[in-house]
Amino acid sequence: MKNFEISVLDLAPVKQGKTIHDSFQDSLSLANHTENLNYKRFWLAEHHNMESIASSATSVLIGFIANGTQKIRVGSGGVMLPNHSSLIIAEQFGTLESLFPGRIDLGLGRAPGTDGLTAQALGRNPAIINEQFPRQILELQKYFSKENSDALVRAIPGEGLDIPLYILGSSTDSAWLAAELGLPYAFAGHFAPEQMEIAFNIYREHFEPSKQLAQPYIMACVNGIAAETSEEAHKLSTTLFQAFINIVRNDRKPFAPPVDDMDNIWSPMEKGAVLQKLRYSFIGDQSEIEEKLKSFQERFNVDELIINSHIYDHQKRLDSYNIIRKAADSLFSTQ
Repeated sequence: MKNFEISVLDLAPVKQGKTIHDSFQDSLSLANHTENLNYKRFWLAEHHNMESIASSATSVLIGFIANGTQKIRVGSGGVMLPNHSSLIIAEQFGTLESLFPGRIDLGLGRAPGTDGLTAQALGRNPAIINEQFPRQILELQKYFSKENSDALVRAIPGEGLDIPLYILGSSTDSAWLAAELGLPYAFAGHFAPEQMEIAFNIYREHFEPSKQLAQPYIMACVNGIAAETSEEAHKLSTTLFQAFINIVRNDRKPFAPPVDDMDNIWSPMEKGAVLQKLRYSFIGDQSEIEEKLKSFQERFNVDELIINSHIYDHQKRLDSYNIIRKAADSLFSTQ
């Protein structure tokens, strides 16, 4: 079993009884905390029209986090590229990379990050998404290249900058694309685990080396909720479960505090659906987290694990990332 990096996915969660300003301050606090714990990167995800998630203006929030930290890489996990023009994203991330050299990642997805009606408001055309997304990635690579200096349309800032691109996916489609383009591949196992294993196999088997990457680089996002005791961790996890029940019920209200018994909230059918979606959720004390990390890595052999943690209490969320770091370090030390 090879060692792996660990990183953070943050959605700037909005909690009941808190403001969006509180969410942003908590995100910055988490970034500082995980930077001190030597997490590799801190990614923010683009979502829209959700009362529970405040990371819609992803590029702006990346600048806020990068400005408040010193060394941790900061980026998008991801920008939903068909929601934007390629030139605008090249300019935004060129600006970020110019402000924070060597620290900015550009993770790219094709999903809308929202519902159908909001996707229309964003100007998406679903009929051309599958051809538009690969074309836009090539456009970004062109805008970032030095060779584009003679073109009639240029990204300034952006041109000539080394901004690594990452392909995000929740199905096998993006695995083929990431392999073809020779780019790192990140899978959304924290909410769409069904095709993760076959997507990784496709990516590994069909990977073509590129200027950015000589060999496959696989990242998996999972949910992580750790506490001093298993009992506490499982209670904290009820915030995550409630959030997914809200998705099932199309209720986008802010994140709720933990409860003692989820059976008072979900039906047996809802419970089954949620637990299926959240099968890659590492919940427990340090020893349990370590064992789950070990089991996951023995199966998937990833290069990097990205931890998403929906915990209502901010200090307990910080503590969770600390325990996960300790679990990973303990696992590595026994190899």
